Amino acid sequence: MAHDQAPADIPLQRASWDADRSVDLVDFTVGELLADRANAHPDRVAIVGVRHGTGEQTRLTYRQLYDEANRVACALAGLAERGSFIAIWAPNVIEWPIIQYGAALAGMVLVAINPASREQELHYALRHSGSAVLLHADANRDYDMAAVARRAAANLPELTCVSLSDLSTWRAGAIKDLEEHLPRNARGDARDVVMLQYTSGTTGNPKGVLLRHVSLINVAKLTFEALSVPDGGVCVNPLPMFHTAGCVIATLGPLWIGGTVILIERFSPARVLQALRTEKASVLFYVPAVLAALLEAQRTSDASAPQLHTIMGGASNVSPTLIEAAEDVFGATVINLFGQTELSPVLTATRPEDSRADRLNTVGRPLPQVDCRIVDPATGEVVGLGESGEICARGYQTFVGYLHDSEATARTIDGEGFVHTGDLGTMDSRGFLTVTGRLKELIIRGGENIAPAEIESHLLSHDDVMECAVVGLPDDRLGEQAAAVLRTSRDADVLLKDSLVSHLHNRLAPFKIPARWFVVAEFPVTPTGKVRKFELRDAILLGNVTEL
Repeated sequence: MAHDQAPADIPLQRASWDADRSVDLVDFTVGELLADRANAHPDRVAIVGVRHGTGEQTRLTYRQLYDEANRVACALAGLAERGSFIAIWAPNVIEWPIIQYGAALAGMVLVAINPASREQELHYALRHSGSAVLLHADANRDYDMAAVARRAAANLPELTCVSLSDLSTWRAGAIKDLEEHLPRNARGDARDVVMLQYTSGTTGNPKGVLLRHVSLINVAKLTFEALSVPDGGVCVNPLPMFHTAGCVIATLGPLWIGGTVILIERFSPARVLQALRTEKASVLFYVPAVLAALLEAQRTSDASAPQLHTIMGGASNVSPTLIEAAEDVFGATVINLFGQTELSPVLTATRPEDSRADRLNTVGRPLPQVDCRIVDPATGEVVGLGESGEICARGYQTFVGYLHDSEATARTIDGEGFVHTGDLGTMDSRGFLTVTGRLKELIIRGGENIAPAEIESHLLSHDDVMECAVVGLPDDRLGEQAAAVLRTSRDADVLLKDSLVSHLHNRLAPFKIPARWFVVAEFPVTPTGKVRKFELRDAILLGNVTEL
């Protein structure tokens, strides 16, 4: 395929997309990009931290953010060697991005840990990563993080623990004598590892995903450019910072455009709507549950709805009804992003200029500079257009590997350098992807493969379905049966079940229609909005979910 024109201009012959090389990559480290923006926009507000409960704000200009990050970097240089792993365990407080930038400036690897992690989970991440320093919040909701951190440190003698309440000393510049350890604007290597992200660990211990500067910076750049986000835009981030959606797309994306991040410590629909209005925001980052809650809060609010430029996110199937409602209420283009941590994390995105049908029903086309293909999971051969297979990708954003797990790395990155995502999907002749499920979630009913995501996408097109999940349940005769779990906008009853079965009957083969139907008030989800299907399945088997 020629690279002097967009690949979308040439119809594909099979489910294989050659990278669009017409858009350049940049060679910045995270610290260098912050330094550049501080020089270009010293007095522009870079970040606003919003404390939960009080609503107290901390506002930092780009110059102030860069100075504070440098002081943190200098202090870290006094505690650990360049290249060391530095863990952060905290909610969405303003110290989080300051530490993220400080660790990058110091040439260290940031280990992002979920603030909800229990003691055993925290200890595993610290021990597995060999972290030299743990920077931790004292509390999150009613969780005594300080006490847990102290116990972890007692079992890890090489670990230095620092409370964020003590970080004010660093940020105030009391450690000036360490400036000599960190020459300002010292050039780093964009190919160095800058972050360690732990996967969700739904099967066994979580894996540590190693990511480079060049990957994070360019994913953020190319995502914001593809979506035509205006320079200097105000971006509201209610997503957790420990995940790449929060600390890459919602942090480095605004940095690329010289914009402002409004960081929400704990999601509250009223607080987010207020921030969107008062800060005159143009961008909102979302997962479906966040967007649904904001729409419901706005419906009952007397205040006018904030008008936005872009709402971007994903993390699960997004209901076309939800997208249309958000565009109508907030006046924005709602963008579907698709990817995974191992891809730093975005692979594809819908674009503002895409057709309504494409924006509602696909996850868009690959970003520039990435090859993408759909392969038969059994043979590894590229499948035909419209055929389902495993989504694979290769490019600058490929993760380095899983820390201390070369076997898992070899299973995930093949001999041609393609990351096997474990996601199932189809590709059309224009390169648009539709996600149809997960390899590990396939339901095998009497020898027939059923992809839950395909059923979920059709259920979400029903007017009464707000959220849904399809799981496999054991069946004595067929091995497995599909079961649908719903959150509905009306009282669930037999009539609704009949309506849903009829709705699917015209869209799916009979064997794919769920044999059992359940309703819930809310789903068990990860912090990034993905339904914990194994928990849902266990709850059904224990009889803890209402069946229609």
